[in-house]
Amino acid sequence: MTGTIPHEIGDLPNLEILAVHVNNLNGFIPTTIFNMSTASLISLGVNQLSGSLPPDLGLQLPNLQELYVGSNLLTGVFPKSISNASNLTTLELAGNSFFGYIPRTLCGLQDLQLLNLEGNKLTIDTSTPEANAFPCLTNLRNLNELYLDFNPLNTTFALYRGNLSASLQYIYLSNCNISGNIPNDIGNMSSLVLLDLGYNQFSGSIPITIGRLQNLQGLYLNDNKLLGHIPHQLCHLENLAELLLGGNQLSGSLPSCLGNLAALRSLSIKSNLLNSTIPSTLWGLKDILHLDLSSNSLVGPLSEGVQKLKAVIDLDFSDNSLSGIIPSSIEGLQNLVNLSLADNMLEGSIPGSFGKLVSLELLDLSRNNLSGVIPKSLEALLHLKYLNLSFNRLQGEIPTGGPFRNFSAQSFVSSGELCGAPRLLVTTCKSKPSRSILKYIIPGILSAIFIVTSIWIVILRRRKIVEAAKETTLLPQLLYRRVSHLELVRATNAFKESNLLGRGGFGSVYKGTFSDGIDVAIKVFNLQLEGAFKSFDIECEMLANIRHRNLIKIISCCSQIDFKAVVLNYLPNGSLEKCLYSANFCLNILQRLSIMIDVASALEYLHHGYETPIVHCDLKPSNILLDEDMSAHVADFGIAKLLCGRDSMTQTITQATIGYMAPEYGMEGIVTRRGDVYSFGIVLMETVTGKKPTDEMFIGEMSLKQWVANSPVLDVVDADLLGTKAEDRDFENKSECLSSIMRVALACSTESPEQRINMQEALTTLNKIKIKFLKDEM
Repeated sequence: MTGTIPHEIGDLPNLEILAVHVNNLNGFIPTTIFNMSTASLISLGVNQLSGSLPPDLGLQLPNLQELYVGSNLLTGVFPKSISNASNLTTLELAGNSFFGYIPRTLCGLQDLQLLNLEGNKLTIDTSTPEANAFPCLTNLRNLNELYLDFNPLNTTFALYRGNLSASLQYIYLSNCNISGNIPNDIGNMSSLVLLDLGYNQFSGSIPITIGRLQNLQGLYLNDNKLLGHIPHQLCHLENLAELLLGGNQLSGSLPSCLGNLAALRSLSIKSNLLNSTIPSTLWGLKDILHLDLSSNSLVGPLSEGVQKLKAVIDLDFSDNSLSGIIPSSIEGLQNLVNLSLADNMLEGSIPGSFGKLVSLELLDLSRNNLSGVIPKSLEALLHLKYLNLSFNRLQGEIPTGGPFRNFSAQSFVSSGELCGAPRLLVTTCKSKPSRSILKYIIPGILSAIFIVTSIWIVILRRRKIVEAAKETTLLPQLLYRRVSHLELVRATNAFKESNLLGRGGFGSVYKGTFSDGIDVAIKVFNLQLEGAFKSFDIECEMLANIRHRNLIKIISCCSQIDFKAVVLNYLPNGSLEKCLYSANFCLNILQRLSIMIDVASALEYLHHGYETPIVHCDLKPSNILLDEDMSAHVADFGIAKLLCGRDSMTQTITQATIGYMAPEYGMEGIVTRRGDVYSFGIVLMETVTGKKPTDEMFIGEMSLKQWVANSPVLDVVDADLLGTKAEDRDFENKSECLSSIMRVALACSTESPEQRINMQEALTTLNKIKIKFLKDEM
């Protein structure tokens, strides 16, 4: 139903039940509805109703037992007078925008069984004990369900011993900004079936009294600041189906008795500080569906006993220190959908038995020491959508059948000596010699064995040294230090907005400070965006393998199923864009010229100094970062491309920034080094003029490039760079320098790629301009 609720409904003298929930009704709620003295149930939930509730709500409703107005667009202060409807058993106001204090008068509703205020803007008045509604709500003798989650309560969780409700079964208090310790009194609430305290600021240890809650089926303490060990008393909760302790600072070992909780279906202790082995008893949870122990410091091998988890759907042991081989017995987990063993120290080969995991959709084995070939049996995993084998020491041909037809190069970044299709950015596999050729080759090989063996003995020691050096070069030089998701959360104060440095196409960059005092920049990828996984893998590969003083330096990567981040050097002066358009900065000619020489030097290395030419594809001022000495560092390689022996490549989707991308890239998707040269020319113009290529003055046929090309230099340069001819004795030198820079910019950004100069020529010319400028100023 649509439209508004008729005012006349309130005139029905004998109406007891009004139920119009789950429709498309809008407008205000007629006040006459709240004057129906005969009404026992009013249900208006899940509509588009707006406005506020009347301040005298409850005064004219002596028989009202149930009130539902949740999931609307209501706002206003919570009506204190609602407590006058003294027969209320159910009060449901969730999913609106009510604000102000939760009134203590609610505690007078002695018959109340369900109170649902979740998803509003309500808080608790803690100015005096008499005003605090929180403790007395938990004292209501008939209250079964209490929903206050997703409200900024900004309080502590204080309970009063000996006066707690024995009837409360469900407590939802997640995302309420509650601090302090979890009180020991909680163990007296003997009827509790579910306790959700997640995403708060609780500190201290987990009370051992929770072990007395024998009816508990769901315990959610995740994403707080809890310390200490996981108490063994939790193992007394025989009915527990879900236990979430992730995102805290719990330490010590994983209690072996958790394996006795036969009813457990979900167990998450991710992002803590556990440092033990995985107890073998854990494999006794034969009915568990979700098991997440990621981002800890768990050690030891992964047991063959994992095969006992017959029902498991999600298995995440990533970002630990597990060693040994991957047990082939995993093949028995026929219901497994997601498996991540990334960021460990596992070695040996990928078990061929993985091909029997017919339900698998995600497989992440990246950042281990795995060797051998990729089993061809994985072609049978027809549901596999995500595969990451990056940063291992694999070899041989990448399978081509089944799901491998859809995987890209990001699945195999720095994975050793793999070969396969060119699109995977690996070497092309050599064809196998035929049997007729082998007839002639094999005897020659056999006859040479004696000679080879003799030589081998002589050079064995040298050979070992060479192989060791080769192995070192093959290993990714990426992880200068291991970092976990928890470390990044702590370093950024839970990715607080005040630490946000900026946002990009695939995520956000935060400033972080590690416990040893080192400042870093943390780029967190928004995995909801298409291409974010690919961008993360590209950036890790590029920054792991390239080294230049004018390229951003990578410290580490953090990769989990639902979280991916790159940790970079923190550069205190921000981006070139910030410096060009901030009132706090005023770059002179020499500074701007030096910055662009640094950028040209970085691009010259990527284009001509690295073994495989790299095209950045998205050069712009926001991707040029400045250190404390104002030296420039090119960053953000999320859409960079390796040319792999080719001069160009074509892609169907262009992701570069409007105004900076070369015409042939924007219109035809052609990727070449000269596309970067074009972007460099535009950035060079912007640096000198102080005008963005997207400035509102550039409309129709007029562009930044045309403006510069068709105007005298003195009319387009940034006014901060030149005074008047009479006032500035270096006016002529500056004018000549700026004119020369503009000529380079225009030579870089011609429409025809063939007519553009390359980065070697641009760098050489800019260096000459700088030398002449300095010489003339002396």
